[in-house]
Amino acid sequence: MHVFLETERLILRRFTENDADALFALYDDPAVMKYLNGGRPADRAEIVDLDLPAFLGYYERFPGYGFWAAIEKRTDDFLGWFHFRPRPQDPPDEPELGYRLHRKAWGRGYGTEGSRALLAKGFTELGVRRVTASTMAVNDRSRRVMEKLGMKLVRTYFEEFPEHERAPGSEHGDVEYAITREEWVSGKPG
Repeated sequence: MHVFLETERLILRRFTENDADALFALYDDPAVMKYLNGGRPADRAEIVDLDLPAFLGYYERFPGYGFWAAIEKRTDDFLGWFHFRPRPQDPPDEPELGYRLHRKAWGRGYGTEGSRALLAKGFTELGVRRVTASTMAVNDRSRRVMEKLGMKLVRTYFEEFPEHERAPGSEHGDVEYAITREEWVSGKPG
């Protein structure tokens, strides 16, 4: 197992080809996917043929960036994933932070804990200058995590999706949050 980082309760490790079933279970939960695709059932072939190879490809192309399986230390359970990588249109020192967690992990601080660790690694070890994160405007839980991290609302924007891919609340748009290295340093306690 290639561990990327550890927190008090989490191990963030590289994905392997053996994680297809765990990803399928995560993506097949309508509540998990509510703000992503409206809760439609997952397509296992898409996970195996597209998602997992994309995750694995990051590790060689972009050291320090990628998608990381979130494992609960106490139980060794797969809780979901975090990503920390630049979007195609962004500079390499401006990664996007994201996460997708099982319902059993909701409300327990795992999103904040894993995200804080990724911000710290990015700003102290990877030379990151600015980090962004986005979600649907109506996704209050994710927005609260971003605010707990010290991220500030940058903009609300609207993307065009085919009708069958729209999630409930998409008419309110998406929001982007961001934090710079300087903001992160000045917001740290002590």
